[in-house]
Amino acid sequence: MAKRDYYEVLEVSKNATDDQIKKAYRKKAIQFHPDKNPGDKEAEEKFKEAAEAYDVLSNADKRARYDQFGHAGMSGAAGGGNPYGGFSGGGAGMSMDDIFSMFGDIFGGHGGGGGFSGFGGFGGGGQQGQRRFRGSDLRVKVKLNLKEIATGVEKKFKLKKYVSCSHCHGTGAEGDGGADTCPTCKGSGSVIRNQQTILGTMQTRATCPTCGGEGKVIKNKCKVCAGEGIVYGEEVVSVNIPAGVAEGMQLSMSGKGNAGKHNGVPGDLLIQVEEEQHPELVRDDNDLIYNLLLSFQQLLWAVQWKFRQLIIK
Repeated sequence: MAKRDYYEVLEVSKNATDDQIKKAYRKKAIQFHPDKNPGDKEAEEKFKEAAEAYDVLSNADKRARYDQFGHAGMSGAAGGGNPYGGFSGGGAGMSMDDIFSMFGDIFGGHGGGGGFSGFGGFGGGGQQGQRRFRGSDLRVKVKLNLKEIATGVEKKFKLKKYVSCSHCHGTGAEGDGGADTCPTCKGSGSVIRNQQTILGTMQTRATCPTCGGEGKVIKNKCKVCAGEGIVYGEEVVSVNIPAGVAEGMQLSMSGKGNAGKHNGVPGDLLIQVEEEQHPELVRDDNDLIYNLLLSFQQLLWAVQWKFRQLIIK
């Protein structure tokens, strides 16, 4: 089934402000939240659809790409195939955990890992486990000539980035210092806040401010990484660029970005393709054009030669 327009999903105009988009999503999320619609598959799909629309329209870069290319810009269809996972962007394929992680921002919490617990007694749908930190993505540009584009090529990058601390093996703890259960959230990684609204008491599940959502606090911090579990270093990464890429295409390599704190999930490496201009050839999609200036006599001779070849055949 064809995807609906994201502006239509949230019932906002294409020139809606960020605040209007946020309010529209909040309204839809409340309406279709699983806690309010237990067992209703249609409501669950609309809940996910609204989250996907908000994920795109609340991000300036994603929204600009969506406004230009529509849904094709979110899936990579606007720029061709991508063996590394396509264009980054879009909310397609969001899990319920991904959706609930946005609720801290929308419903008054403080960042990722939060979930929505409902209105005065509704609960359970937004329960979250302990948080794992995710490292940020890295972006690099690669210049390719026409030969490399036609055949594919391997490129190596020396990346300056955050890597796991070798002294504490990424734990952030010195020696056998280990970690204690967080006294604020009792190890759950999140805290519940009550908010009074015109609709009644609303509960939001937000990331624990003491442990950052991990459910534990380090007793004796590593002296090298100061308890972060990551240090600034470098890594050489080899990337196989497939044949047929084009100017502006973005490839991604999962797990090759910055390391996540405390042995968290590493970010991705995003590779932006740039084409080097050829001195004589011009690329037109999958064709190459060669402009050759001929005098009238040269052109006449070429036509006569071609005509003779046809007669001989």
